[in-house]
Amino acid sequence: MAVTAVDVDVDRARGVTVTFDDGAVCRYDLVELRQNCPCATCRNLRERGEDAWPRPGSPQPLAVQDAELVGAWGISFTWNDGHATGIYPWDALRRWC
Repeated sequence: MAVTAVDVDVDRARGVTVTFDDGAVCRYDLVELRQNCPCATCRNLRERGEDAWPRPGSPQPLAVQDAELVGAWGISFTWNDGHATGIYPWDALRRWC
């Protein structure tokens, strides 16, 4: 059964709160989200034992510049370090909660 978000609150400086259709309310820290970005580039960095964030020259503190729903199945972020390729599926976010 697919997991669906019924409400998403993005605090660009602190974190993201997602309310799921099963009633769970989950809060995610921005650093946690950025470090666990699911895109291929970030996954490859982690597989090599490197951090996806912060990278050399990363702006501090981390912040979300923009957030966009991706169909009915996830959310993507544009970070203040310019990274914008990760799509966070609702089912993965629900498992992290």
